[in-house]
Amino acid sequence: MALSEIEVVSSESKPETAPAEVAVFDVFSASAYGDFQKLRSFVEQDGASLSTPDANGYYALQWAALNNFPDIAHYIIQHGGDVNATDNMQQTALHWAAVRGGIAVADVLLQNGARVEAADINGYRAVHVAAQYGQTSFLNHIVAKYHADFDVPDNEGRSPLHWAAYKGFADTIRLLLFRDACQGRQDKEGCTPLHWAAMRGNVEACTVLVHAGTKQELTVKDNAGFTPVQLASDKGHRNIAFLLSNAQKAHNNWWRDKIFSGKIVNKGYAPILSCIIVILMILFMNSVLAAPNLTKVTAVVGLWGWTAISLAVGALIMFYRCSSKDPGYIKRPGDLGSSADTEDALLNIDLNCAAGWTGNWSQLCPTCKIIRPVRAKHCPTCKRCVEQFDHHCPWISSCVGKRNKRDFFIFICMGTLTSFLSGAVAFQRIWTSTPTLSFEETWIHYVIVNHPGIVAFLLGDIIVFIVVTTLTTAQASQIARNITTNELANAVRYGYLRGPDGRFRNPYNHGCRKNCVDFVIRGYTDDEEIAWPPLHQVAN
Repeated sequence: MALSEIEVVSSESKPETAPAEVAVFDVFSASAYGDFQKLRSFVEQDGASLSTPDANGYYALQWAALNNFPDIAHYIIQHGGDVNATDNMQQTALHWAAVRGGIAVADVLLQNGARVEAADINGYRAVHVAAQYGQTSFLNHIVAKYHADFDVPDNEGRSPLHWAAYKGFADTIRLLLFRDACQGRQDKEGCTPLHWAAMRGNVEACTVLVHAGTKQELTVKDNAGFTPVQLASDKGHRNIAFLLSNAQKAHNNWWRDKIFSGKIVNKGYAPILSCIIVILMILFMNSVLAAPNLTKVTAVVGLWGWTAISLAVGALIMFYRCSSKDPGYIKRPGDLGSSADTEDALLNIDLNCAAGWTGNWSQLCPTCKIIRPVRAKHCPTCKRCVEQFDHHCPWISSCVGKRNKRDFFIFICMGTLTSFLSGAVAFQRIWTSTPTLSFEETWIHYVIVNHPGIVAFLLGDIIVFIVVTTLTTAQASQIARNITTNELANAVRYGYLRGPDGRFRNPYNHGCRKNCVDFVIRGYTDDEEIAWPPLHQVAN
Protein backbone atom coordinates (compact mmCIF):
# COMPACT_ATOMS: atom_id res chain seq x y z
CA MET A 1 0.00 0.00 0.00
CA ALA A 2 1.17 3.52 -0.70
CA LEU A 3 -0.27 6.99 -0.39
CA SER A 4 0.55 9.82 -2.74
CA GLU A 5 0.31 13.32 -1.34
CA ILE A 6 0.05 16.74 -2.92
CA GLU A 7 2.91 17.72 -5.20
CA VAL A 8 4.01 21.29 -4.59
CA VAL A 9 7.34 22.85 -5.50
CA SER A 10 9.57 22.63 -2.41
CA SER A 11 9.53 25.71 -0.27
CA GLU A 12 13.28 25.26 0.18
CA SER A 13 13.78 26.46 -3.38
CA LYS A 14 11.96 29.71 -2.54
CA PRO A 15 12.77 31.07 0.90
CA GLU A 16 10.39 33.38 2.72
CA THR A 17 12.79 36.32 2.55
CA ALA A 18 15.05 37.22 -0.32
CA PRO A 19 18.77 37.10 0.44
CA ALA A 20 20.80 39.98 -0.93
CA GLU A 21 22.55 37.75 -3.49
CA VAL A 22 19.30 36.37 -5.00
CA ALA A 23 18.13 38.18 -8.10
CA VAL A 24 14.41 39.00 -8.27
CA PHE A 25 13.80 39.17 -12.01
CA ASP A 26 10.04 38.65 -12.51
CA VAL A 27 6.68 38.77 -10.76
CA PHE A 28 6.99 35.12 -9.72
CA SER A 29 10.29 35.49 -7.87
CA ALA A 30 9.12 38.80 -6.38
CA SER A 31 5.97 37.08 -5.08
CA ALA A 32 7.91 34.11 -3.75
CA TYR A 33 10.48 36.24 -1.94
CA GLY A 34 8.01 38.86 -0.72
CA ASP A 35 9.66 41.76 -2.53
CA PHE A 36 6.68 44.15 -2.74
CA GLN A 37 8.64 47.05 -4.27
CA LYS A 38 9.90 45.05 -7.23
CA LEU A 39 6.53 43.39 -7.74
CA ARG A 40 4.88 46.80 -8.06
CA SER A 41 7.63 47.90 -10.40
CA PHE A 42 7.16 44.88 -12.67
CA VAL A 43 3.38 45.38 -12.81
CA GLU A 44 2.98 49.18 -12.86
CA GLN A 45 6.06 50.18 -14.86
CA ASP A 46 6.83 47.15 -17.04
CA GLY A 47 3.19 46.04 -17.50
CA ALA A 48 3.82 42.44 -16.37
CA SER A 49 0.73 40.23 -16.11
CA LEU A 50 -0.34 38.64 -12.85
CA SER A 51 -2.93 36.37 -14.46
CA THR A 52 -0.59 34.16 -16.49
CA PRO A 53 1.52 31.26 -15.16
CA ASP A 54 5.27 30.78 -15.41
CA ALA A 55 6.97 28.14 -17.55
CA ASN A 56 6.05 25.43 -15.02
CA GLY A 57 2.39 26.43 -14.87
CA TYR A 58 2.60 28.10 -11.45
CA TYR A 59 0.99 31.48 -10.72
CA ALA A 60 2.42 34.39 -8.79
CA LEU A 61 -0.49 34.13 -6.39
CA GLN A 62 0.47 30.54 -5.58
CA TRP A 63 4.01 31.58 -4.67
CA ALA A 64 2.73 34.34 -2.43
CA ALA A 65 0.30 31.91 -0.80
CA LEU A 66 2.98 29.27 -0.20
CA ASN A 67 5.19 31.69 1.70
CA ASN A 68 2.30 33.46 3.47
CA PHE A 69 2.55 37.00 2.09
CA PRO A 70 -1.00 38.34 2.54
CA ASP A 71 -0.21 41.89 1.38
CA ILE A 72 1.32 40.60 -1.85
CA ALA A 73 -1.57 38.17 -2.36
CA HIS A 74 -4.05 41.03 -1.95
CA TYR A 75 -2.12 43.19 -4.43
CA ILE A 76 -2.05 40.36 -7.00
CA ILE A 77 -5.81 39.79 -6.69
CA GLN A 78 -6.48 43.53 -7.03
CA HIS A 79 -4.37 43.65 -10.20
CA GLY A 80 -5.90 40.83 -12.19
CA GLY A 81 -4.75 37.66 -10.44
CA ASP A 82 -7.38 34.90 -10.49
CA VAL A 83 -7.90 33.66 -6.93
CA ASN A 84 -9.12 30.29 -8.23
CA ALA A 85 -6.53 29.81 -10.98
CA THR A 86 -5.14 26.25 -11.10
CA ASP A 87 -1.79 24.85 -12.15
CA ASN A 88 -1.15 21.62 -14.04
CA MET A 89 -2.22 19.59 -11.00
CA GLN A 90 -5.39 21.71 -10.66
CA GLN A 91 -4.10 23.08 -7.37
CA THR A 92 -5.20 26.56 -6.37
CA ALA A 93 -3.39 29.13 -4.27
CA LEU A 94 -5.38 27.89 -1.26
CA HIS A 95 -3.82 24.44 -1.68
CA TRP A 96 -0.39 26.07 -1.58
CA ALA A 97 -1.30 28.12 1.49
CA ALA A 98 -2.31 24.91 3.28
CA VAL A 99 1.16 23.42 2.76
CA ARG A 100 2.81 26.00 5.01
CA GLY A 101 -0.29 26.75 7.09
CA GLY A 102 -0.57 30.38 6.02
CA ILE A 103 -3.68 31.51 7.87
CA ALA A 104 -3.27 35.21 7.04
CA VAL A 105 -2.97 34.62 3.29
CA ALA A 106 -5.81 32.08 3.41
CA ASP A 107 -8.06 34.79 4.84
CA VAL A 108 -7.15 37.07 1.94
CA LEU A 109 -7.87 34.32 -0.59
CA LEU A 110 -11.16 33.17 0.90
CA GLN A 111 -12.44 36.69 1.48
CA ASN A 112 -11.81 37.41 -2.18
CA GLY A 113 -13.75 34.47 -3.55
CA ALA A 114 -11.45 31.45 -3.28
CA ARG A 115 -13.39 28.18 -3.22
CA VAL A 116 -12.66 26.40 0.06
CA GLU A 117 -13.83 23.08 -1.44
CA ALA A 118 -11.74 23.31 -4.63
CA ALA A 119 -10.19 19.92 -5.42
CA ASP A 120 -7.12 19.01 -7.49
CA ILE A 121 -6.74 16.03 -9.82
CA ASN A 122 -6.36 13.68 -6.83
CA GLY A 123 -9.47 15.03 -5.14
CA TYR A 124 -7.39 16.79 -2.48
CA ARG A 125 -8.96 19.88 -0.97
CA ALA A 126 -7.30 22.35 1.33
CA VAL A 127 -8.34 20.26 4.33
CA HIS A 128 -6.52 17.23 2.89
CA VAL A 129 -3.36 19.22 2.26
CA ALA A 130 -3.43 20.70 5.76
CA ALA A 131 -3.77 17.19 7.22
CA GLN A 132 -0.93 15.89 5.04
CA TYR A 133 1.43 18.55 6.35
CA GLY A 134 0.17 18.64 9.94
CA GLN A 135 -1.10 22.21 9.72
CA THR A 136 -3.59 21.80 12.57
CA SER A 137 -4.13 25.50 13.23
CA PHE A 138 -4.79 26.19 9.53
CA LEU A 139 -7.22 23.28 9.33
CA ASN A 140 -9.11 24.43 12.39
CA HIS A 141 -9.28 27.98 11.01
CA ILE A 142 -10.84 27.13 7.65
CA VAL A 143 -13.27 24.69 9.30
CA ALA A 144 -14.41 27.09 12.02
CA LYS A 145 -14.48 30.30 9.98
CA TYR A 146 -15.24 29.12 6.43
CA HIS A 147 -17.10 25.85 7.17
CA ALA A 148 -14.76 23.64 5.16
CA ASP A 149 -15.85 19.98 5.08
CA PHE A 150 -13.31 18.29 7.35
CA ASP A 151 -14.53 14.75 6.63
CA VAL A 152 -14.72 14.79 2.83
CA PRO A 153 -12.99 11.88 0.99
CA ASP A 154 -10.51 12.32 -1.86
CA ASN A 155 -10.55 10.26 -5.07
CA GLU A 156 -9.24 7.21 -3.18
CA GLY A 157 -11.85 7.53 -0.44
CA ARG A 158 -9.39 8.92 2.11
CA SER A 159 -10.49 11.67 4.46
CA PRO A 160 -8.19 14.18 6.19
CA LEU A 161 -8.25 11.82 9.18
CA HIS A 162 -6.72 9.05 7.02
CA TRP A 163 -3.92 11.42 6.02
CA ALA A 164 -3.24 12.69 9.53
CA ALA A 165 -3.09 9.09 10.81
CA TYR A 166 -0.77 8.06 7.96
CA LYS A 167 1.62 10.96 8.58
CA GLY A 168 1.44 10.59 12.38
CA PHE A 169 0.19 14.08 13.22
CA ALA A 170 -1.49 13.36 16.56
CA ASP A 171 -2.63 16.96 17.10
CA THR A 172 -4.42 17.00 13.76
CA ILE A 173 -6.04 13.68 14.65
CA ARG A 174 -7.26 15.14 17.95
CA LEU A 175 -8.80 18.12 16.19
CA LEU A 176 -10.58 16.00 13.58
CA LEU A 177 -11.92 13.53 16.15
CA PHE A 178 -12.91 16.42 18.40
CA ARG A 179 -15.03 17.70 15.52
CA ASP A 180 -16.56 14.22 15.04
CA ALA A 181 -14.71 13.07 11.93
CA CYS A 182 -15.70 9.51 11.00
CA GLN A 183 -13.10 7.16 12.45
CA GLY A 184 -14.55 4.03 10.86
CA ARG A 185 -14.49 5.25 7.24
CA GLN A 186 -12.78 2.78 4.90
CA ASP A 187 -10.98 3.94 1.77
CA LYS A 188 -10.93 2.05 -1.55
CA GLU A 189 -8.38 -0.36 -0.09
CA GLY A 190 -10.66 -1.03 2.87
CA CYS A 191 -8.32 0.78 5.29
CA THR A 192 -9.47 2.90 8.20
CA PRO A 193 -7.28 5.65 9.71
CA LEU A 194 -6.17 3.11 12.34
CA HIS A 195 -4.91 0.79 9.58
CA TRP A 196 -2.68 3.54 8.19
CA ALA A 197 -1.39 4.61 11.61
CA ALA A 198 -0.61 0.99 12.50
CA MET A 199 1.14 0.36 9.19
CA ARG A 200 3.40 3.40 9.62
CA GLY A 201 4.13 2.61 13.29
CA ASN A 202 2.86 5.91 14.67
CA VAL A 203 2.51 5.20 18.40
CA GLU A 204 0.87 8.45 19.49
CA ALA A 205 -1.48 8.47 16.50
CA CYS A 206 -2.57 4.91 17.31
CA THR A 207 -3.01 5.79 20.99
CA VAL A 208 -5.30 8.74 20.22
CA LEU A 209 -7.35 6.71 17.73
CA VAL A 210 -7.71 3.75 20.11
CA HIS A 211 -8.76 5.87 23.09
CA ALA A 212 -11.37 7.71 21.04
CA GLY A 213 -12.55 4.68 19.07
CA THR A 214 -14.61 1.56 19.58
CA LYS A 215 -14.08 -2.18 19.22
CA GLN A 216 -15.22 -2.01 15.59
CA GLU A 217 -12.15 -0.05 14.44
CA LEU A 218 -9.88 -2.61 16.09
CA THR A 219 -11.41 -5.58 14.32
CA VAL A 220 -12.28 -4.21 10.86
CA LYS A 221 -10.37 -5.85 7.99
CA ASP A 222 -9.03 -4.20 4.85
CA ASN A 223 -9.42 -5.64 1.35
CA ALA A 224 -6.46 -7.94 1.96
CA GLY A 225 -8.07 -9.33 5.11
CA PHE A 226 -5.76 -7.62 7.64
CA THR A 227 -6.86 -5.96 10.87
CA PRO A 228 -4.80 -3.04 12.25
CA VAL A 229 -3.04 -5.27 14.80
CA GLN A 230 -2.12 -7.75 12.05
CA LEU A 231 -0.76 -4.95 9.88
CA ALA A 232 1.36 -3.61 12.74
CA SER A 233 2.73 -7.08 13.47
CA ASP A 234 3.41 -7.73 9.78
CA LYS A 235 5.39 -4.47 9.50
CA GLY A 236 7.44 -5.26 12.60
CA HIS A 237 5.88 -2.58 14.83
CA ARG A 238 5.71 -4.73 17.97
CA ASN A 239 4.87 -1.87 20.33
CA ILE A 240 1.89 -0.92 18.16
CA ALA A 241 0.75 -4.53 17.91
CA PHE A 242 0.98 -4.84 21.72
CA LEU A 243 -1.02 -1.62 22.21
CA LEU A 244 -3.77 -2.67 19.81
CA SER A 245 -3.88 -6.21 21.17
CA ASN A 246 -4.33 -4.94 24.73
CA ALA A 247 -7.05 -2.55 23.60
CA GLN A 248 -8.84 -5.43 21.90
CA LYS A 249 -8.64 -7.54 25.08
CA ALA A 250 -9.98 -4.64 27.15
CA HIS A 251 -13.01 -4.36 24.87
CA ASN A 252 -13.57 -8.11 25.14
CA ASN A 253 -13.72 -7.91 28.96
CA TRP A 254 -17.04 -6.07 29.00
CA TRP A 255 -18.59 -8.95 31.00
CA ARG A 256 -16.29 -8.15 33.93
CA ASP A 257 -17.77 -4.67 34.17
CA LYS A 258 -21.26 -6.17 34.09
CA ILE A 259 -20.51 -8.51 36.99
CA PHE A 260 -18.77 -5.94 39.16
CA SER A 261 -20.66 -2.77 39.85
CA GLY A 262 -20.34 0.11 42.27
CA LYS A 263 -17.99 3.00 42.62
CA ILE A 264 -15.32 1.11 44.51
CA VAL A 265 -15.65 -2.36 42.99
CA ASN A 266 -15.81 -1.46 39.33
CA LYS A 267 -12.66 -1.68 37.17
CA GLY A 268 -10.12 -2.32 39.89
CA TYR A 269 -8.77 -4.27 42.81
CA ALA A 270 -10.12 -2.15 45.65
CA PRO A 271 -12.05 -5.10 47.20
CA ILE A 272 -8.85 -7.17 47.23
CA LEU A 273 -6.86 -4.39 48.91
CA SER A 274 -9.56 -3.80 51.52
CA CYS A 275 -9.61 -7.54 52.31
CA ILE A 276 -5.80 -7.56 52.65
CA ILE A 277 -5.93 -4.65 55.11
CA VAL A 278 -8.67 -6.27 57.20
CA ILE A 279 -6.93 -9.67 57.23
CA LEU A 280 -3.64 -8.11 58.34
CA MET A 281 -5.47 -6.22 61.10
CA ILE A 282 -7.09 -9.42 62.36
CA LEU A 283 -3.77 -11.30 62.22
CA PHE A 284 -2.06 -8.50 64.10
CA MET A 285 -4.64 -8.43 66.90
CA ASN A 286 -4.98 -12.21 67.25
CA SER A 287 -1.46 -13.43 66.52
CA VAL A 288 0.62 -10.52 67.82
CA LEU A 289 -1.21 -8.63 70.56
CA ALA A 290 -3.52 -11.32 71.94
CA ALA A 291 -1.50 -14.49 71.24
CA PRO A 292 -1.67 -16.80 74.30
CA ASN A 293 1.79 -18.30 73.68
CA LEU A 294 3.56 -14.92 73.85
CA THR A 295 4.57 -12.92 76.91
CA LYS A 296 2.16 -10.46 78.42
CA VAL A 297 1.86 -7.18 76.55
CA THR A 298 3.55 -4.31 78.37
CA ALA A 299 1.99 -0.85 78.53
CA VAL A 300 4.45 0.62 76.02
CA VAL A 301 4.07 -2.21 73.52
CA GLY A 302 0.29 -2.11 73.93
CA LEU A 303 0.27 1.65 73.29
CA TRP A 304 2.24 1.25 70.06
CA GLY A 305 0.14 -1.75 69.06
CA TRP A 306 -3.15 0.08 69.41
CA THR A 307 -1.63 3.10 67.69
CA ALA A 308 -0.91 0.85 64.73
CA ILE A 309 -4.49 -0.43 64.77
CA SER A 310 -5.84 3.14 64.95
CA LEU A 311 -3.68 4.11 61.98
CA ALA A 312 -4.96 1.07 60.07
CA VAL A 313 -8.56 2.13 60.75
CA GLY A 314 -7.71 5.65 59.62
CA ALA A 315 -6.08 4.25 56.50
CA LEU A 316 -9.27 2.32 55.72
CA ILE A 317 -11.28 5.52 56.08
CA MET A 318 -8.93 7.41 53.75
CA PHE A 319 -8.97 4.42 51.39
CA TYR A 320 -12.74 4.71 51.14
CA ARG A 321 -12.54 8.49 50.68
CA CYS A 322 -10.02 8.46 47.83
CA SER A 323 -11.83 5.52 46.19
CA SER A 324 -15.30 7.01 46.30
CA LYS A 325 -14.45 10.68 45.90
CA ASP A 326 -14.58 12.48 42.57
CA PRO A 327 -10.89 12.74 41.54
CA GLY A 328 -11.59 15.85 39.47
CA TYR A 329 -13.74 14.72 36.57
CA ILE A 330 -14.35 17.52 34.10
CA LYS A 331 -17.97 18.02 33.08
CA ARG A 332 -18.85 17.04 29.54
CA PRO A 333 -21.50 18.64 27.30
CA GLY A 334 -23.95 15.83 28.11
CA ASP A 335 -23.39 16.32 31.84
CA LEU A 336 -24.55 19.93 31.51
CA GLY A 337 -27.86 18.97 29.95
CA SER A 338 -26.98 20.27 26.49
CA SER A 339 -26.31 16.99 24.68
CA ALA A 340 -28.81 17.85 21.98
CA ASP A 341 -26.74 20.87 20.90
CA THR A 342 -23.32 19.26 21.26
CA GLU A 343 -22.69 18.50 17.61
CA ASP A 344 -23.57 21.96 16.29
CA ALA A 345 -21.46 23.57 19.01
CA LEU A 346 -18.46 21.47 18.03
CA LEU A 347 -18.83 22.28 14.36
CA ASN A 348 -18.96 26.02 14.96
CA ILE A 349 -16.49 26.45 17.80
CA ASP A 350 -13.51 28.65 17.04
CA LEU A 351 -10.65 27.38 19.17
CA ASN A 352 -8.70 30.57 18.60
CA CYS A 353 -11.31 32.41 20.67
CA ALA A 354 -12.37 29.65 23.08
CA ALA A 355 -12.22 30.32 26.81
CA GLY A 356 -9.47 28.41 28.60
CA TRP A 357 -7.63 27.68 25.35
CA THR A 358 -3.87 28.10 25.62
CA GLY A 359 -2.90 26.86 22.17
CA ASN A 360 -1.93 23.35 23.23
CA TRP A 361 -3.71 20.83 21.02
CA SER A 362 -3.56 18.15 23.70
CA GLN A 363 -6.28 20.19 25.44
CA LEU A 364 -8.76 18.74 22.96
CA CYS A 365 -10.36 15.54 24.16
CA PRO A 366 -11.91 13.71 21.19
CA THR A 367 -13.71 11.30 23.54
CA CYS A 368 -15.30 13.73 26.02
CA LYS A 369 -15.62 16.49 23.39
CA ILE A 370 -14.31 19.18 25.72
CA ILE A 371 -11.48 21.71 25.81
CA ARG A 372 -9.77 20.71 29.02
CA PRO A 373 -7.13 22.46 31.16
CA VAL A 374 -3.56 21.80 30.07
CA ARG A 375 -2.72 19.43 32.94
CA ALA A 376 -5.96 17.49 32.65
CA LYS A 377 -5.75 14.15 30.85
CA HIS A 378 -8.20 11.53 29.65
CA CYS A 379 -8.22 8.28 31.60
CA PRO A 380 -9.01 5.40 29.22
CA THR A 381 -10.10 3.20 32.15
CA CYS A 382 -12.57 5.66 33.68
CA LYS A 383 -13.35 7.13 30.22
CA ARG A 384 -13.31 10.63 31.71
CA CYS A 385 -10.97 13.62 31.71
CA VAL A 386 -9.44 14.34 35.12
CA GLU A 387 -8.00 17.65 36.32
CA GLN A 388 -4.30 17.46 37.25
CA PHE A 389 -4.38 13.78 36.35
CA ASP A 390 -1.69 11.88 38.26
CA HIS A 391 -2.42 8.24 37.45
CA HIS A 392 -5.15 5.63 37.47
CA CYS A 393 -4.71 3.42 40.52
CA PRO A 394 -6.42 0.02 40.11
CA TRP A 395 -5.94 -0.68 43.83
CA ILE A 396 -8.36 2.10 44.73
CA SER A 397 -10.47 1.57 41.58
CA SER A 398 -10.22 5.23 40.70
CA CYS A 399 -8.00 7.91 39.28
CA VAL A 400 -5.76 10.08 41.43
CA GLY A 401 -6.34 13.69 40.47
CA LYS A 402 -6.82 17.21 41.72
CA ARG A 403 -9.63 16.51 44.20
CA ASN A 404 -8.48 13.27 45.81
CA LYS A 405 -4.69 13.41 45.62
CA ARG A 406 -4.35 14.70 49.19
CA ASP A 407 -6.60 11.88 50.45
CA PHE A 408 -4.52 9.40 48.48
CA PHE A 409 -1.26 10.76 49.88
CA ILE A 410 -2.61 10.63 53.45
CA PHE A 411 -3.76 7.05 52.80
CA ILE A 412 -0.32 5.84 51.68
CA CYS A 413 1.42 7.79 54.46
CA MET A 414 -0.82 6.12 57.05
CA GLY A 415 -0.19 2.79 55.35
CA THR A 416 3.57 3.33 55.67
CA LEU A 417 3.34 4.22 59.36
CA THR A 418 0.95 1.36 60.08
CA SER A 419 3.10 -1.28 58.42
CA PHE A 420 6.26 0.02 60.10
CA LEU A 421 4.78 0.19 63.63
CA SER A 422 2.94 -3.12 63.42
CA GLY A 423 6.01 -4.85 62.01
CA ALA A 424 8.20 -3.43 64.79
CA VAL A 425 5.70 -4.53 67.47
CA ALA A 426 5.45 -8.01 65.96
CA PHE A 427 9.23 -8.40 65.86
CA GLN A 428 9.55 -7.17 69.46
CA ARG A 429 6.88 -9.62 70.62
CA ILE A 430 8.67 -12.55 69.00
CA TRP A 431 12.10 -11.50 70.23
CA THR A 432 11.06 -11.10 73.87
CA SER A 433 9.05 -14.34 73.89
CA THR A 434 11.72 -16.61 72.45
CA PRO A 435 13.23 -18.93 75.07
CA THR A 436 16.80 -20.16 75.12
CA LEU A 437 17.15 -22.48 72.13
CA SER A 438 19.17 -25.64 71.83
CA PHE A 439 22.22 -25.80 69.59
CA GLU A 440 20.38 -27.79 66.92
CA GLU A 441 17.33 -25.47 66.69
CA THR A 442 17.54 -22.10 64.89
CA TRP A 443 15.55 -19.00 65.81
CA ILE A 444 13.82 -18.88 62.43
CA HIS A 445 12.78 -22.53 62.68
CA TYR A 446 11.40 -21.93 66.16
CA VAL A 447 9.33 -18.91 65.04
CA ILE A 448 7.91 -20.69 61.98
CA VAL A 449 6.89 -23.75 64.01
CA ASN A 450 5.52 -22.01 67.11
CA HIS A 451 4.19 -18.72 65.71
CA PRO A 452 2.85 -19.31 62.15
CA GLY A 453 0.31 -16.50 62.53
CA ILE A 454 3.01 -13.94 63.22
CA VAL A 455 5.08 -15.25 60.30
CA ALA A 456 2.11 -14.88 57.94
CA PHE A 457 1.48 -11.36 59.24
CA LEU A 458 5.12 -10.31 58.87
CA LEU A 459 5.33 -11.60 55.30
CA GLY A 460 2.27 -9.60 54.29
CA ASP A 461 3.38 -6.59 56.30
CA ILE A 462 6.85 -6.50 54.71
CA ILE A 463 5.37 -6.56 51.19
CA VAL A 464 2.92 -3.78 52.05
CA PHE A 465 5.68 -1.75 53.70
CA ILE A 466 7.98 -1.92 50.66
CA VAL A 467 5.18 -0.97 48.24
CA VAL A 468 3.66 1.91 50.22
CA THR A 469 7.05 3.32 51.26
CA THR A 470 8.18 3.43 47.64
CA LEU A 471 4.89 5.02 46.59
CA THR A 472 4.96 7.55 49.44
CA THR A 473 8.52 8.59 48.64
CA ALA A 474 7.70 9.04 44.94
CA GLN A 475 4.53 11.02 45.65
CA ALA A 476 6.27 13.26 48.21
CA SER A 477 9.01 14.05 45.71
CA GLN A 478 6.46 14.91 43.02
CA ILE A 479 4.39 17.08 45.37
CA ALA A 480 7.53 19.03 46.33
CA ARG A 481 8.19 19.71 42.63
CA ASN A 482 4.51 20.18 41.66
CA ILE A 483 4.58 17.57 38.95
CA THR A 484 2.41 14.51 38.41
CA THR A 485 3.29 10.88 37.75
CA ASN A 486 1.77 11.16 34.29
CA GLU A 487 3.82 14.26 33.47
CA LEU A 488 7.05 12.60 34.56
CA ALA A 489 6.32 9.57 32.41
CA ASN A 490 5.38 11.66 29.35
CA ALA A 491 7.61 14.72 29.72
CA VAL A 492 9.03 14.18 26.24
CA ARG A 493 5.56 14.29 24.68
CA TYR A 494 4.18 17.33 26.52
CA GLY A 495 5.27 20.59 24.94
CA TYR A 496 4.36 22.66 28.00
CA LEU A 497 7.12 20.86 29.94
CA ARG A 498 9.84 22.09 27.59
CA GLY A 499 11.57 25.44 27.61
CA PRO A 500 12.61 27.53 24.58
CA ASP A 501 15.83 25.50 24.37
CA GLY A 502 13.89 22.23 24.13
CA ARG A 503 15.01 20.99 27.54
CA PHE A 504 12.75 19.89 30.38
CA ARG A 505 11.24 22.83 32.28
CA ASN A 506 8.39 22.60 34.77
CA PRO A 507 6.51 25.93 34.65
CA TYR A 508 4.32 24.89 37.60
CA ASN A 509 7.17 24.53 40.10
CA HIS A 510 6.89 27.48 42.49
CA GLY A 511 9.51 26.16 44.88
CA CYS A 512 9.40 23.28 47.34
CA ARG A 513 7.99 25.32 50.23
CA LYS A 514 5.11 26.91 48.32
CA ASN A 515 4.29 23.65 46.52
CA CYS A 516 4.05 21.76 49.81
CA VAL A 517 2.09 24.50 51.61
CA ASP A 518 -0.44 24.74 48.77
CA PHE A 519 -0.86 20.98 48.75
CA VAL A 520 -1.33 20.70 52.51
CA ILE A 521 -3.77 23.60 52.74
CA ARG A 522 -5.82 23.14 49.57
CA GLY A 523 -5.01 19.60 48.49
CA TYR A 524 -3.60 20.72 45.16
CA THR A 525 -1.09 23.20 43.75
CA ASP A 526 -1.59 26.15 41.43
CA ASP A 527 -1.41 25.71 37.69
CA GLU A 528 -2.68 29.11 36.60
CA GLU A 529 0.39 31.38 36.82
CA ILE A 530 1.72 30.46 33.39
CA ALA A 531 2.53 32.97 30.64
CA TRP A 532 1.57 31.03 27.53
CA PRO A 533 2.77 32.14 24.07
CA PRO A 534 0.23 33.17 21.42
CA LEU A 535 -1.65 30.37 19.68
CA HIS A 536 0.03 30.84 16.29
CA GLN A 537 3.48 30.54 17.88
CA VAL A 538 2.56 27.31 19.64
CA ALA A 539 0.98 25.84 16.54
CA ASN A 540 3.88 26.70 14.27
